[in-house]
Amino acid sequence: MGVLPGAGAICEWISVNSLLQSFLLLLATATDRELAHVVEYLKAENRILRAKLPRRITVTSRERRTLLQYGRRLGSRLKDVIGIVSPRTFARWLRGEADPPRQPPAGPGRPRTEAEVRELVLKLARENAWGYTRILGELKKLGVAKVSRSTVVNILKEHGLEPGPRRGPGTWSEFLRRHAATLWACDFFTARVWTLSGMVDVFVLFFVHVGSRRVHVAGLTAHPDHAWVAEQARSVVLTFAELPEKPKYVLRDHDAKFGEEFDEVFAATGIEVKPVGPHAPNMNAHAERWVESIRRECLDHFIILGEAHLRHIVAEYVAHYNEERPHQGMGNVPLSGAPAEEGSAPLSLSEVCCKERLGGLLKHYYRPAA
Repeated sequence: MGVLPGAGAICEWISVNSLLQSFLLLLATATDRELAHVVEYLKAENRILRAKLPRRITVTSRERRTLLQYGRRLGSRLKDVIGIVSPRTFARWLRGEADPPRQPPAGPGRPRTEAEVRELVLKLARENAWGYTRILGELKKLGVAKVSRSTVVNILKEHGLEPGPRRGPGTWSEFLRRHAATLWACDFFTARVWTLSGMVDVFVLFFVHVGSRRVHVAGLTAHPDHAWVAEQARSVVLTFAELPEKPKYVLRDHDAKFGEEFDEVFAATGIEVKPVGPHAPNMNAHAERWVESIRRECLDHFIILGEAHLRHIVAEYVAHYNEERPHQGMGNVPLSGAPAEEGSAPLSLSEVCCKERLGGLLKHYYRPAA
């Protein structure tokens, strides 16, 4: 049993059917002259309606069959009344040919730049702080001459890149990469120490070389006043003077233990102290990461009895960290250099030696030199 159409569809069908019957009745009773007038009127009305519609009207397969049903009866006179499509298109329908695929209209302006040139522009912009003028010069140097300034600007804007050169110091990550060889970071960490007077917090001041990740412990005390911190800074300056690569920057946080005298000690030797943003540990991430390492790998395993005990523990860990421990961030090799070369002969367990620190907590495996 079929589904009955809705009331709205029935009313629409009745309305269209009544209009068609009236039109057919008019045609049946009209004279040739009157029919000519009817056709002229319908053509004029059709032109007015077409003027209010889009230039191209797409018809469905069902609508095409309807037009073919009535249009083929008119023969050559069809061209006098047809308006929805051209007579040539109607003739193609009669032959059973499909409409050719419509080509997208070409956009205004010049064709898009070749993909490789676009990728090169983006590469130069992302890897450098250059503006479009400098990028254009690099393109010409590489033999890409048929690119205008506006083309480079448009390519950069399409990908959210600033066409002008970047001003100012750049991002924090760029600063760290640029100055890693001459950049040190410093910070404090605390350790709970048992003394004869009870439990006390001892503060350890340390420095990390950002480029090599090597650590230098300046000193430790339970009373880190400004005078003590400045004295450790003077000692560190003497250590820095012996390095082949002289430091230019020292990072520190806004800890109140760092006084003005601390900064002045470094400034007197041409080293700029750069305080990182408050509550921004990621800006001093290398120092924060080292504190995490020494706590997890070393300090959390001890009950520390006095400052001398803490000093020994820290010194042993720093020696292990700087000379023996592989570092994932540095190619998974020790900071002292590359690991031993692989031998051609199979490795024998008898060749592997172990060096222990802090009662076996820290182990270093190695093969003795031949």
